[in-house]
Amino acid sequence: MTEFAKRISECSEQASKIPEEKEEDHQNYSVEEEEEYPEEVPETRTVTEVMSTNKRIQRYLIAVEYIGTRFSGSQKQLNCRTVVGVLEEAFHKFIGQPVSISLSSRTDAGVHAASNVCHVDVERISKRKPGEVLPPHDSSVVRRAVNHFLQSEGDIMVTDVRCVPSDFHARFRAQERTYFYRILSGPEPLSVFEKDRAWHVTEELDLRAMQEACKVLVGCHDFSSFRASGCQANSPIRTLDELHVSEVVSTALFPSINQDSPVLSSIDNSSKLGMPNGGSNVFGIRKKHRSYEVIARARSFLYHQVRLIVGVLKAVGTGELTVSDVERILKAKTVTAASPMAPACGLSLGFVKYDLPEDDQTDAAESLETCPDPVSRKRRLQ
Repeated sequence: MTEFAKRISECSEQASKIPEEKEEDHQNYSVEEEEEYPEEVPETRTVTEVMSTNKRIQRYLIAVEYIGTRFSGSQKQLNCRTVVGVLEEAFHKFIGQPVSISLSSRTDAGVHAASNVCHVDVERISKRKPGEVLPPHDSSVVRRAVNHFLQSEGDIMVTDVRCVPSDFHARFRAQERTYFYRILSGPEPLSVFEKDRAWHVTEELDLRAMQEACKVLVGCHDFSSFRASGCQANSPIRTLDELHVSEVVSTALFPSINQDSPVLSSIDNSSKLGMPNGGSNVFGIRKKHRSYEVIARARSFLYHQVRLIVGVLKAVGTGELTVSDVERILKAKTVTAASPMAPACGLSLGFVKYDLPEDDQTDAAESLETCPDPVSRKRRLQ
């Protein structure tokens, strides 16, 4: 057993089950998430007011990344492997007692997250002296300890941890969410490294037409045509702050070889004449796809809204629809007017924004009433 593992074992402590806050307690922050789930597993509930006023409880804001294709969604479900279920199990091993995790944004099976955010409440009680309350763990200790118990999973990792006040809610305090959708265009089959990381479209896409279609959907609209039938939102009205599509450099998991690569420089120039995508006619060198990224940013989204929008944008790119058709679909206010929904594998939750002060690097024991920045990632807005 490593020294760090021994330290984790020695500092394991107990924690009470934390209730899930009722939405009516946070009406000023209420939102509807883009992804929703089947019925959730019932949780043991205690008195929220008692927990929120207990100064021994430390609330942590957790940023997490995961590969969505390996989970049955993010929210806990019976007999399914989910993001919340795996996180709660890791915290249970670290803390010594069950905890309840609240997500900022729910994601369906197959949807990835570069940075989803949740919060969890922990009361650190000494195992050696039962009843003795210890100072809260420093946020860096929590991150390393939880990742220690997640390392065997291989598809999920805590990327940041911050201490926040006891009334801070990861979902209701979120100001905006940014989703990314990746499309790879080209006739060649996807690489095994790209499979389940993007939507493979064999046809060529008209980028300019797709960009014009985005302009129709930006702003405050009735998005009933981009709202799946299972949506439980009270209103279809949403404000889409940004919707943009651009061609980007392919981000393969391993460095790709292009025409300027030293590997190809030794090949006779005559063998490279007329080669599209650089090196595609060289034996063993895979032909590249064109890579497109759709960015959607808003405070909240309807159920499957982003994937339905991307489905329409793709149809515009292939020529199946025109910009005028997008206007017609939006005005129709029925999901039956939209194109087939884009698959989950291309979608990633990229960033959740909060209005928080800068991290003052204080120790967790001294920062019960602070609100440090929850995530260190920079938004990839273009």
